[in-house]
Amino acid sequence: MPKLNKKIAAGVAAAAIVAAGAGSAYAYWSTTGSGSGSGTNASSNGTVSLHAAFADGLTPGASEAVTYTADNAGSSSLQVGTITPTVSVDAAHSTCLVSDFSIAPTASNTTVPAHSTGYAVGSGTLSFADTAVNQDGCKGAIITLTLASN
Repeated sequence: MPKLNKKIAAGVAAAAIVAAGAGSAYAYWSTTGSGSGSGTNASSNGTVSLHAAFADGLTPGASEAVTYTADNAGSSSLQVGTITPTVSVDAAHSTCLVSDFSIAPTASNTTVPAHSTGYAVGSGTLSFADTAVNQDGCKGAIITLTLASN
């Protein structure tokens, strides 16, 4: 039996050597290649909502500080350039002259981060002119600033 065990051991060893050699063999084809890929950027990345806040109680000849904030619900940062306010007066006070109020555009040039609310983007001054005519039509009027930016 010892001869048989030696033959089996030799056979197993030979099979292992062949298997090891077969496991490390490989082949490949050489080639060249080319290609491309493309995608389209979004045509818009959203808009900001602008807000103005100023104190109640403006009187002829006085001014109030106005603060501007922005909300950006989008997924990328957005730039606010110049904020241009337009003054309006509620319909119940039709004799109140819009021309008695003034506020200059504000250069903000602020980047509003994505997913932000109430982000400060600038300030201005709302003035109520003191004219030589009766301005009682403006008593209790609701003054609204409509904001636009570029």
